[in-house]
Amino acid sequence: MSRRLAVASLVLPIVAVPGVAGQGRSAPTDGASTPGAVTLAIVGGTLIDGNEGPPVQNAVVLVSGNRITHVGTVDDTEIPPGAEVVDANGRTVMPGLHDAHVHTMLVGHGDYDEYFPRYGERLRELMPISARELLMAGVTSARDLGAPLEDILWLKREIAEGRLPGPRMFVSGPFLQKTTGPTQALFRWTIDGEEDARAKTRRLVEAGVDVIKVIQADRLTPEERRAISEEARRAGLHIAAHGYDAEELRAAVEMGAATIEHVNARPLPLYDEESIRLMATHGVASCFTSVVSRIYNITQDYPERLDDPRLKADLPPAIYEDVRASIEHPERLSYFDQKKAINPWHAQKFRQLWEGGVTILVGTDSGTPMNFHYESTWQEMDLLVRYGMPPIKVISAATRLPARLYGLGDELGTVEPGRLADIIVVDGNPLRDMSVLRNVVHVIKDGVRYK
Repeated sequence: MSRRLAVASLVLPIVAVPGVAGQGRSAPTDGASTPGAVTLAIVGGTLIDGNEGPPVQNAVVLVSGNRITHVGTVDDTEIPPGAEVVDANGRTVMPGLHDAHVHTMLVGHGDYDEYFPRYGERLRELMPISARELLMAGVTSARDLGAPLEDILWLKREIAEGRLPGPRMFVSGPFLQKTTGPTQALFRWTIDGEEDARAKTRRLVEAGVDVIKVIQADRLTPEERRAISEEARRAGLHIAAHGYDAEELRAAVEMGAATIEHVNARPLPLYDEESIRLMATHGVASCFTSVVSRIYNITQDYPERLDDPRLKADLPPAIYEDVRASIEHPERLSYFDQKKAINPWHAQKFRQLWEGGVTILVGTDSGTPMNFHYESTWQEMDLLVRYGMPPIKVISAATRLPARLYGLGDELGTVEPGRLADIIVVDGNPLRDMSVLRNVVHVIKDGVRYK
């Protein structure tokens, strides 16, 4: 495919992306199949197709190569001979999940001042672990919003060319911002003037990123914001920006951001009505990322989650011991100092967005302290339901709506004929209990079964 994806704001026309079918091909099939021959049949179970219609009981989904060719029921579908059958009886079949805000360079360590000096040169050892954890959790597409440029492009390429298992990657590389500290300079590029802003955005575009990430938008000058926005639009890329408070949020909307991240990260006051109206009327989506902060409360309620055997199994022994020691006393982590005061207001802040008509995308900031890739996405989806978002809408926020953001609504995000075969099978019914998404039994990405 082309080295970068054409994308659009949710209110702009969809942009076709040539060659997208091969973008996320992470593993070869077992030999070439006859064109049009059914290679996979997912039989039984309840289908939630991602279009918000009623679930289909006793569903059958047929896949040829990496495309869905038929969706029906056991009563009206004949299983072709030779197809690999995935038994979904008693379970839920649904589109693969999309996490719109991850950091594969992070693995849950509790202290960045220790982590980056220690592992900054070892990210290509750690990032494949993060990618595999996401995929095994049912995340078949992910938007990585912050990592060293060469490292994240390497990961995307390794996954796309089938050498590593992981989600389809949409990546930003480094943040663009006004100031930064020395330990994080590899993935935080500072901006000093209009020409510098233009040059650094062009550098990212020419390297092949899919999205431009901006933070501290309110601290950039109008000229710097305009330069970034012009270069991103010229390249057909969207902008993701932080929105910690009303000033940063408004500056981000002004520069044409398609998504605002972390719209929950400051304590009172709540957002003013004008800020919410700006997001809604300009079609700017929000990645609320509640779990990055609420994971502190979740851990308080259930400390045993820190001893999940997956963490020990996935990380090299010495790194596991370091990560586990760094989070031994969550109450001492400076990362959560301000978040503890904000957490009680998350539900109210979220309802401002939802009731104000803002499009919600599921994003988790996964990899941040105690926020592990293997469970962050379902935790966020569960929180959104608790805040009052209907479960069927939460599923859309993690499937169909992110695909539309990238201009890939005809390729990804739903289970229907012609779409790419990114499908998961879950033990349980997420429409009744979103936490059953922790029980992902089968993961199919691009027509290949990984789990």
